[in-house]
Amino acid sequence: MSSTIAELESRRAAAKLGGGEKRIAAQHAKGKLTARERLDVLLDAGSFEELDIYVEHNCTDFGMADQRYPGDGVVTGSGTINGRLVFVFSQDFTVFGGSLSERHAQKICKVMDMAMRVGAPVIGLNDSGGARIQEGVASLGGYAEVFQRNALASGVVPQLSLIMGPCAGGAVYSPAMTDFIFMVKDSSYMFVTGPDVVKTVTNEVVTQEELGGAITHTTRTSVADVAYENDIEALLAARDFIDFLPANNRAGVPERPTSDPWDRIEDSLDTLIPPSANQPYDMHELIRKTVDEGDFFEVQPAHAANIITGFGRIEGRTVGIVANQPMVLAGVLDINSSKKAARFVRFCDAFEIPIITFVDVPGFLPGTAQEHNGIIKHGAKLLFAYAEATVPKITVITRKAYGGAYDVMASKHLRGDLNYAWPTAEIAVMGAKGAVEIIFRGLSADEIVEKTKEYEDRFANPFVAASRGYIDEVIYPHSTRRRIALGLRKLRNKSLENPWKKHDNIPL
Repeated sequence: MSSTIAELESRRAAAKLGGGEKRIAAQHAKGKLTARERLDVLLDAGSFEELDIYVEHNCTDFGMADQRYPGDGVVTGSGTINGRLVFVFSQDFTVFGGSLSERHAQKICKVMDMAMRVGAPVIGLNDSGGARIQEGVASLGGYAEVFQRNALASGVVPQLSLIMGPCAGGAVYSPAMTDFIFMVKDSSYMFVTGPDVVKTVTNEVVTQEELGGAITHTTRTSVADVAYENDIEALLAARDFIDFLPANNRAGVPERPTSDPWDRIEDSLDTLIPPSANQPYDMHELIRKTVDEGDFFEVQPAHAANIITGFGRIEGRTVGIVANQPMVLAGVLDINSSKKAARFVRFCDAFEIPIITFVDVPGFLPGTAQEHNGIIKHGAKLLFAYAEATVPKITVITRKAYGGAYDVMASKHLRGDLNYAWPTAEIAVMGAKGAVEIIFRGLSADEIVEKTKEYEDRFANPFVAASRGYIDEVIYPHSTRRRIALGLRKLRNKSLENPWKKHDNIPL
């Protein structure tokens, strides 16, 4: 018996060494952790239970029969984050550059299948050179098997991807189908074709970082959600982030104890809105003063900053927050902000996370660039997302709610459950001056000023909408948290179903 136990220990030690000390040192020299070190940071201490530690590839071509490493370049299994079950896979760059083989893919598919069966999130740590060339189509087939599971798991269990090294070619499509992507600055990148191929085909000279680095994908493309300085920062953020998410689409939002009173009054909100309608203010202040302990996890903070999306808690229960940001482009809706918010709203709806919407929107951004790039269809994505959502929806209009953007931002007409307005709210087809210039063409400048004042007195307030029932109540800004908390209590057992359909056809 002692000899067999010694054999077990020997094999485990060999597997945990990955590609060997030399390659581990090379990984550390790049400022990167190894696959197992990353799991040690991500998961609760001692909670990781590994699967398939002895799996090896089955390739015999190109001398591969003589190069076998237990685990085959990916560490898979389950563990807990703050006591909650998650399934994980962590690609090991020290073994064949983390390249994906048929067996490597089978290991990933196994934990994804288990995650769906038991209803727990999947977290993938990506650090791979791509498909293992020596295996040819078998490795491509492995990618497709993973892709299929990403699609089936979508909306069933949360999927989080951490890009912690290279992710190129077909490898990028698995993270792209997950719900959220975190990247690490200067050490991770994602692209379909690398700089060398780009130069050959288009004659463009570009670095890996410029083409698909963390900054590129979190600011310009919106492929990734947040960029972090190093591996540890990204992994600790993932621990915090997973705490906000339900285990699956039937589990309901997680709850955690809070000492923040549900009826806390925030007198400073009474003076948040500036005297001038053209003066900006930071919507983050309202969000942080509304959620528990000011704890707000923003998603895509560096992309389309004219709209804010992220997670907070009210009475210890997760809520999704969407808010126009007057500090950026006056909070206007454009192509990028519409897509960003629509995807977030759909995630919240899929996982029964209530949606709180703070509105201060002057309309949709005009211009040929927006029209020619499809603002109609992209704006319709956000409209569609709110319209189909059946989760509790609470809307607070703080200032401007003009034109079609008023409708789109979770209005009562899109089945908003509770629609509140501050006394500073202005709900109208458009701004007063523009409206007067259309209605009263040919008036003198003095007459325009007079009519503008008349229009403002008539429409630049929430009471016309309230008189029609489009606003449920005009509330004091200082009581916003209390009103939202009460509303969420009322709506906790909300029941609403859309007509039966195989699936909808959102305007992609």
